[in-house]
Amino acid sequence: MVKVRQDHPIAEDGSVDIDAWLHRLEGIEQQPPAALSEIKRAGELCQSVDTLPSVAPHRWGEGVSCFRIGLEMAEILADLQLDQDTLVAAVLYRAVREEKLTLKEVESQFGEMVAKLIKGVLRMAAIAYQRCESEERVFGKQSDEQADNIRKMLVAMVDDVRVALIKLAERTCAIRAVKTASPTRRRQVAREVSDVYAPLAHRLGIGHIKWELEDLSFRYLEPADYKRIASLLDERRIARQEYIEQVLSLIRTELTDANIDGEVAGRAKHIYSIWRKMRRKGIGFSQVYDIRAVRILVPSVRDCYTVLGIVHSLWRNIPHEFDDYIASPKENGYRSLHTAVIGPENKVLEIQVRTFAMHDEAELGVCAHWRYKGTDTHSEQDGYEQKIAWLRQVLEWHDELGGDSEQLQDDLKSFDQDRIYVFTPEGHVVDLPHTATPLDFAYRIHTDVGHRCRGAKVNGRIVPLNYHLNTADQVEILTGKREAPSRDWLSPALGYVNTARARAKVQHWFKVQARDDNIAEGQALLDREFKRIAVHDFDFDALAQKLNMHSLDDLYAAVGASDIGVGQVLSAAQRLIDAKNPKQDVIPFKAKSPKKKKDSDVFIEGVGNLLTQIATCCTPVPGDAITGYITLGRGVSIHRSDCSNLLQLQSDEPERIITVDWGATPQSSYSVDVMIEAYDRTGLLRDITSLLDHESINISAMQTLSDKRKNTVDMQITVEIRGFEELSRVLTRLNQLPNIATARRKL
Repeated sequence: MVKVRQDHPIAEDGSVDIDAWLHRLEGIEQQPPAALSEIKRAGELCQSVDTLPSVAPHRWGEGVSCFRIGLEMAEILADLQLDQDTLVAAVLYRAVREEKLTLKEVESQFGEMVAKLIKGVLRMAAIAYQRCESEERVFGKQSDEQADNIRKMLVAMVDDVRVALIKLAERTCAIRAVKTASPTRRRQVAREVSDVYAPLAHRLGIGHIKWELEDLSFRYLEPADYKRIASLLDERRIARQEYIEQVLSLIRTELTDANIDGEVAGRAKHIYSIWRKMRRKGIGFSQVYDIRAVRILVPSVRDCYTVLGIVHSLWRNIPHEFDDYIASPKENGYRSLHTAVIGPENKVLEIQVRTFAMHDEAELGVCAHWRYKGTDTHSEQDGYEQKIAWLRQVLEWHDELGGDSEQLQDDLKSFDQDRIYVFTPEGHVVDLPHTATPLDFAYRIHTDVGHRCRGAKVNGRIVPLNYHLNTADQVEILTGKREAPSRDWLSPALGYVNTARARAKVQHWFKVQARDDNIAEGQALLDREFKRIAVHDFDFDALAQKLNMHSLDDLYAAVGASDIGVGQVLSAAQRLIDAKNPKQDVIPFKAKSPKKKKDSDVFIEGVGNLLTQIATCCTPVPGDAITGYITLGRGVSIHRSDCSNLLQLQSDEPERIITVDWGATPQSSYSVDVMIEAYDRTGLLRDITSLLDHESINISAMQTLSDKRKNTVDMQITVEIRGFEELSRVLTRLNQLPNIATARRKL
């Protein structure tokens, strides 16, 4: 049944009497004097700011006292036997939510833990739960997906169970307060409570709150059914009460004769559970057996089964209506014996038998174990941790979701590491892969939003479009008037889009543009990239054939439309160079098959395993055409075929020139000189070296030349890379740094 709340005690001047309220709270919770003093101080502070105007918009209605709401929340949590910090946070929460107090003020006066709890509830409060047609238009799916995302969001956000309990208390106050609100508002709050918070209370095992939330939400969602069942209960209440008193008297006598010190009471059946059982079993009100119900509490488990035997000896039990939840507890830890019997006057009677400890756990759930947290009492600690584990498991929502079990298991497997849950500005929850960026979020909302994206705010702060989002971030996309995706978004090195959906949308946009534009854009991209890595006079027609393109224009169009990435083209170019590198016309020393020096990336034609070294004058990399020069005592020096020093050596000592080739799979790094032109600034060198370190690129030498008059700096950095693709990625990342004018390979 719906719990009737007590009015706050009122002083002579019409204000709430905090001392009287605390005295009532002390009777509930037996808080120590120091805790009561802190709670009183929090109440007085909240009362002093209650008359201030609310800065933040709230939906409780004008004139609703954040002070009275705070006291009501604290009463609910005190009844659940929670600690001082939780009660203080509950008293102050609405004042902070309405920005009458700041978290800094709370922390300075009541400590870091209280502020942390309030901050956690504020994060949960950012969730907006609305089942409406506009939501389905935005997300393109049924609103059930939003309910599912909210459940997962709650699990992902809550790192302290007290946060969830404060939120449950706040929603309990909210659904109590909507009695005088509009029907639309009542249904909205009731739907949120029914779909999210009543199941959460159930999973935490808090029947004390669950029943009230279910009954109140049922009252507003199904008012006709609620009134019908309530009237049927009222019509038979007196007769039913007289009958229950007769049964209780008989059971008490039997317990006394058996020397069992137990408590016996009638158990009220709440309206929602009656309606759910009638609907689930397709039965009428008269066939609901547990309308007349008795609960027996005893000291031990052994006494539970003794009492069960006594009950079955008094009355005949109904087949298939016995459940042993002590031997096989429910998923949320509920334990009890349930049986239905044909009682006096041949009326069906339900009887529950449990220990006092089981009853506390059934009523308070996770709160029943709260006092054991951090102690050495392992059995109770295990029970507490088990309750917390439920808060962390999506699969535990199975009963409430009523969905596909296999799908829920898949969600659970990928939940912690593979998904994040973020907010839209309106508070809707969107799930994304853990590597998602604001651009991925934009395309998840709508393709048009992604195409027109110009920037993003996360938690009110401007961030780069390749910023990695985190669970509970609130993301706002800044859009322009026209669609204008950037080709840089498709560069893996820059990390703008990391979801297949977003990448496909961007690629499709470029693909549908005019072919001539794609050809021009693709040609410019490739020319710029090959020039930057210092590869000249390349056979692009052969490259197009290598990539199965009918013509060079097809290759340019594919690159321009982002069907083929520049990295793929570079990899194909390197393979083509490796396969078709022209050999020098030289007379071999011996007619032998090419051999490969051990641990070398160079094939030596006509000689054995000679020592090789990369010439520092031209520093060739895999893919470059190379030629060997036999030195005196230092093995074979490897030059680029167009190296000026090598050309001079070919003229002076042609007998020392040999043909060499790269190995099939280079295993070493090769030195490359990178030229950087930049405008000087503080931290420039640090940013460059940090980027290279992040890319695992080794720096073997560095030279800088600054021009103080022009405020510019020229750098030559010798780095060790493993091929064209890695070189292209490093140059791309360097060009993205602030103040970098150009970054290219030295000619």
